[in-house]
Amino acid sequence: MVKPLYNLPAADVEDHAAIHHWLAELSSHYPPPELEQIAAACAILIQCQGERRIETGETHVRHALSTADILVRLRMDSETLIAALLNDCIGQGECTAALAQERFGAGIVRMLDDLMQIGQIANVDAIIAAKEQDQHEENLRRLLLGIAEDVRVVLVVLAERVHLMRAIKDLELERRTKIARDTQRIYAPLANRLGIWQVKWELEDLSLRYLQPDDYKRIAKLLAERREEREHSIAAIIQILHETFAEVHIQAEISGRPKHIYSIWRKMQRKDVEISEIFDLRAVRILVATVADCYAALGVVHGLWKHIPKEFDDYIATPKRNLYQSLHTAVVGPGDKPLEVQIRTHEMHRHAELGVAAHWAYKESKGHDAAFQRRVIWMRNWLELKDEAESEEASDFIERFKSEFEPAHIYVLTPRSKVVELPKGATPLDFAYAIHSEVGNRCRGARINGRIVPLNYELRSGEMVEILTQKNATPSRDWLSPHHGYLATTRARNRVRQWFRQQDHDQHLLGGRTALERELARLGISDKPNLEELAERFNFKRGEDMLAAIGRGDLAVGQVARQVGARKTEEPKEPEIKTRPPRTHRKERTTEVIVEGVDDLMTHMAQCCKPVPHDPIVGFVTRGRGVSIHRKQCSNLAHLPAAEASRLIDVRWADEGRHPGYTVDVTVIASDRKGLLRDISSVLSDDDVNVLGVNTHSERSTDTAAMRFTLEVRNRAHLSKILTKLEQIPDILDVRRAH
Repeated sequence: MVKPLYNLPAADVEDHAAIHHWLAELSSHYPPPELEQIAAACAILIQCQGERRIETGETHVRHALSTADILVRLRMDSETLIAALLNDCIGQGECTAALAQERFGAGIVRMLDDLMQIGQIANVDAIIAAKEQDQHEENLRRLLLGIAEDVRVVLVVLAERVHLMRAIKDLELERRTKIARDTQRIYAPLANRLGIWQVKWELEDLSLRYLQPDDYKRIAKLLAERREEREHSIAAIIQILHETFAEVHIQAEISGRPKHIYSIWRKMQRKDVEISEIFDLRAVRILVATVADCYAALGVVHGLWKHIPKEFDDYIATPKRNLYQSLHTAVVGPGDKPLEVQIRTHEMHRHAELGVAAHWAYKESKGHDAAFQRRVIWMRNWLELKDEAESEEASDFIERFKSEFEPAHIYVLTPRSKVVELPKGATPLDFAYAIHSEVGNRCRGARINGRIVPLNYELRSGEMVEILTQKNATPSRDWLSPHHGYLATTRARNRVRQWFRQQDHDQHLLGGRTALERELARLGISDKPNLEELAERFNFKRGEDMLAAIGRGDLAVGQVARQVGARKTEEPKEPEIKTRPPRTHRKERTTEVIVEGVDDLMTHMAQCCKPVPHDPIVGFVTRGRGVSIHRKQCSNLAHLPAAEASRLIDVRWADEGRHPGYTVDVTVIASDRKGLLRDISSVLSDDDVNVLGVNTHSERSTDTAAMRFTLEVRNRAHLSKILTKLEQIPDILDVRRAH
C-alpha cells in the first residue's frame, strides 16, 4: 500500500502551527538565508490564501505546504520550494508579480508564470476523438515540458499531483476517476521521462488504486509484506553483493528497489500470468567497468544463489532492436524469494537511461523527435547535477540550458482544448491550416487567450488560439511573402499555393476551352473533339489538363485543332465489297469525290463554299452539270427549298493526294498600314501557296482593312498552317476561313 510521508503535523493542526512545525523541520536541510526566504514565502501564502480551500476539502495553505514538503524529500533547492508555496498566489489579496519579484527575484516570477499557465491548461477538459486520444496525451505531455523553461517547474507540477492523488479518496467517483486517469496517462509518464522514479512509482500505484481498486488490493495482499520490509530485504541483498564482489576484486555500483504494485499489475496483464510467476518483485542492478566484469559478476550471482531455469537473457551478446544491452537473470534469493538481477557496464547504463534505449523513448513516444529527446536529456542531466553541485553551478546550468537549447516545437490549444503541435515561430495562420485547409483559406483574424492579435503574431506554447473566419474570404498573396511573416510552416505555404494554383487552373481551363472552340470554328471544323483522346496524344492525363495548358500558353491551340481535323483521316476506312470486277475507266476521274452507289458520275466543286478534302460534304444533283459538291454547312444548302432537298445525295472524299489543290476563301481583318499586303503575300509565297484571287477594302473610319483571298491548298492541315502563319503577322486582327 502507498503510505505518504510528510514533515507536516496531522491535518487537524491549524495552518499557522503547521507552517511553524514545517520550518523547524527544514532547519537541518537549508542554510539560514534560504530558510528566511522560505519563511517569507509562507507568510505571503497565509496572507493571500487565508481559509481558501481546494476541491479535496483541505486548505490551499496545507496543499501548498504538502507540495513543498514532497519537493524537500526530492532534495530540491529553496527556489523550487518558494515557487511551490507561491503557486496560484499572484493576483490573490495583496500578492502581485511586482511584489514577488522585489522579494524573491525575477526567476521566481518566471516560474510562477509558467505554473499559472500549466494550471489553466490542466483544468480544461479537451473534446477529443477516441482515435486521437493517444496523440493528444503525447502532445499534452510535450506541452507541459514546452511551457516550462525551467525544469524545476515540472517538478513542482509533479509534486502537486502526488499530493492531490494522496488526497482525492473522498471525492465523487467520476471526478476521482478523471484525476486518476490523467495522472496515469500524462503525469506518471512525464515523471518517467525525467527519471524521477519515486514520483513515477507513487503516481502509478495511486492511479491503479482508484482505477482498478480490486486488482490493487488483491496484489497488495498477495505481496504479504509491507513495502518497508521489502526495501530492507533489498538493502540486505546489496550488502551481501558488495562484500562478495570485494572478495573477488570486482568494482561494482549496486542499486535496487522492490517492484511497485502498478508494475506488477502491468506485467501480469501483459504476460497473462499470476503473481507467483513474476520473478522480479525484488530487483537489483549491478554496474561494472567492462564487459568481462559483467560476466564475472554474473558468475558471482549464480554462485551465491540458485538460478531459476529459463530466466536468463544475454542482451550483451544479442542486443535488443533499440541497441539496449544488459545481462538479465533471476535467482532464488534470501528467504527463498525470487530476485531479478540486471548486470551492465556504466556505458550501457547511460545508453539505456538517456539514449535511444530509454524506456520512454520507445514505449511512450509517438514518433522520433531528436530535438524533444535532447530537451528531456538536458532536464535529466540537471536533476542529476543538483545533487552533486553547488547551487550556483546548478543555476548556471539552468541558464545555459535556456540559452543553448531552444525547443523546436510549440504546443497550443484549440477552443476545445485539443493540443496542436507546430514548429517554433508558427503564426495563427499556420495554426488555421494545421486544423483544416478550409479554415486557413477563410481566415480573417485570430484571438489568443481571448485577445485579438495580428495574423503574423508568433505563437507560444500553452496559448489558446481561436480562428475568426468569413464565409467568402479567400487567401491573400501577401501571405506567401516571407517579409510579412504570415506563414512559417511548409504545410501552410503549400496549401496557399495550391489554392492559387486551383484558381489559376480554373481560369486557364476556361480560356483554353474558348480558344479551342474559336480555332475549330475558324477552321470550319464542326466535329465535337474527343478531349480525353486528344489529351492522351499530347501526354496529358485528362482533357481538362490539356485545355488548361492551352489557356496557359504551354500548348498551341492550332496543334490541337489540326489533330481534330486529322482524326477522320487517321480512322481506317471500311473495305468496299466488290460485287463485280471493277470496270475499266475510259478516262481518269476528274475529281476526288465518290458518289455513293454511282460510278463515273461527273462532279465539280461548288464555288459558293469551296470545300477542301476532309470537309464534311454533300452532293447536289444539278440539271445538266452533274453533281455539285458543297460543304455541309454551306449557307445555300441551309436555305434550300423543301422541293429541292430530294436532290441531295451522299458523297465522300476519295484517296487524298491525287488532286493538285483545292480552292478556299480566307478573310483577313487587320489594322490598315503600308506594306500589309506585301507581308501577307510574302507569307503565302514562302509556303508555296497559289493565290487565285484577292479582294481588299479599307475602312477609313476605323483605320482597318478587310481582305478576302482565294487560295489553293493541299488539304485542311495545310490550310490550318497558313492561317496560323498569317495570324503572326504584325497588326493582323483576325484570320478565318470564309463561309
